[in-house]
Amino acid sequence: MALLEVNNLVVKYGPITAVKGVSLKVEKGQIVAILGANGAGKSTIIRTICGVNKVAEGTIMLEGKNIANQAPYTVNKHGVLTSPEGRLLFRDLTVEENLMTGAYSLKGYKVLEEKTQNVENLPKEATKTDAGDGIIKVWRKISRAERVKENLARVYSYFPILKERNKQKASTLSGGEQQMLAIGRALMGAPKLLLLDEPSLGLAPLIIKDIFDIIKAIAREGTTVLIVEQNAFQTLKIADYAYLMELGTVKAEGKPEVLLADSNLIAAYLGGQK
Repeated sequence: MALLEVNNLVVKYGPITAVKGVSLKVEKGQIVAILGANGAGKSTIIRTICGVNKVAEGTIMLEGKNIANQAPYTVNKHGVLTSPEGRLLFRDLTVEENLMTGAYSLKGYKVLEEKTQNVENLPKEATKTDAGDGIIKVWRKISRAERVKENLARVYSYFPILKERNKQKASTLSGGEQQMLAIGRALMGAPKLLLLDEPSLGLAPLIIKDIFDIIKAIAREGTTVLIVEQNAFQTLKIADYAYLMELGTVKAEGKPEVLLADSNLIAAYLGGQK
């Protein structure tokens, strides 16, 4: 079962149909790209998945459950988090305060760990189960505060500059740093699916490469990514699969190496040169 499966999606803005029967699939652990020019319908799909836009027709299946037309905060609770186009940071809050806004939906949970029978000084909240063969299984409670601390450390490991500037207001950061902050804020919620809407927009080429390298590292560590981009060639370097859109429809799809081998596709949809 795919993590995300969009089936025959139709989205309208009044009388205008922005997305016309689009179907796409995102498998766990993949980076999947939606590519196309302005007006192709890419960002509309992202906003519809996360609950901002309404579905006119079709389904959005997350782990086999239809989340179409659920409220954004409900979609967030399902583990779908977004770094939106334009970043939408709280400019007068510090870097760390912005990051903490991304952690609001986190909850504590229990994790099952294996210990030897003679283990001493188990934590008070631990519960023993399944004794046998010299091993016990122990349920250990992870508090919300622990999760926030762990996620913050993870974000800072991806974006060390944010740790250096954690007390600065978001408005004082460069464009690249603000994009890092927007992605980091989404990661604070521990997403199972991370939606990235135009993360390269307005950034210098060297900064774009750095951010895309980090996106690849995030996926490699287990977070599934759906990325919308106009920067096709940079995105295809990190994507596992891609969809090319034009005027609300999918014109082509496939693995990056297959798409890049088609000179007609390159000429028509990818700017004409590699």
